[in-house]
Amino acid sequence: IKQVSLSHGWFYHYRIHSEKAKTLCNEEYSKLNSFLLNNLNNCPDEYFKNGPRGSTLRFSIPIKKKEHSNHEISRLCSQGLKTMNNYKTTHSKVQVFMLQFDKNTISVETPIWLLSDELNGFESIFNETKPLSGHIDILRVEDDKKIWVWDYKPKAEFERFAATQVYFYSLTMHLRTGIPLDNFMCGYFDENVAYTFKPEENVLLELRSQRLKEKTL
Repeated sequence: IKQVSLSHGWFYHYRIHSEKAKTLCNEEYSKLNSFLLNNLNNCPDEYFKNGPRGSTLRFSIPIKKKEHSNHEISRLCSQGLKTMNNYKTTHSKVQVFMLQFDKNTISVETPIWLLSDELNGFESIFNETKPLSGHIDILRVEDDKKIWVWDYKPKAEFERFAATQVYFYSLTMHLRTGIPLDNFMCGYFDENVAYTFKPEENVLLELRSQRLKEKTL
C-alpha cells in the first residue's frame, strides 16, 4: 500500500494498493492506474483550495437508484467498523479494511478535480467557475469489470445529495482518464444499506435545461 497525506483544507490520506491496481487496471484501464500513481507525487493541490466540493453539492440529479439491503460493500463496511480498532474515524476503519482485505478495492480518498473549461455548462450547473474537487472514498474495479465510485455515508438512508456527489466524481474520473462513462458505476453505503446507479450523460442535459428554466423565470 502506497500513501500520501494531502493538505486539501483538511488532511486526506490517499492510499493505493499498487498490486491490485496494476492487476485490475490492465489494458483498457491502464490510464486509470497511471492517474492513481501520478497523484501520489503530482496532485495539483491548488485546485482544492477554492471552488465547490463534491461533498457540499446541494442539488438533486434525475437518476433512478437501486436499494440493496445485503450488499457486499455493506458487509465489508461492517467488518471494517468491528475490526479496525487502531483507527479513530469510521471512514478510516472502513477504507483501510477494504484496501487491505477486499480483492476489488484499489484506492481510497482518491483526489479528483474538474476545471470549468472541461465541462460544457459548468458555470450554470455549479454557479461557479473555480474547479470542482473532492476525494473518492472507495474506488473498486468489481467482478462486472466496471469501475465503481463509492462513498461511505454513515447514515446512508437519510442522504439527500450523495448521488449527486458520486455522479460528478464518476463523470470527472471519466474526463480525467478518457475511460468511457459507460464503464463506470456509482454508489453510496453504510453497514446496513447501499444505493447504486449507472451514471448517464443525459443527467447533464437535464441539469442544464433545468438551470436555463430557472434563469428565465
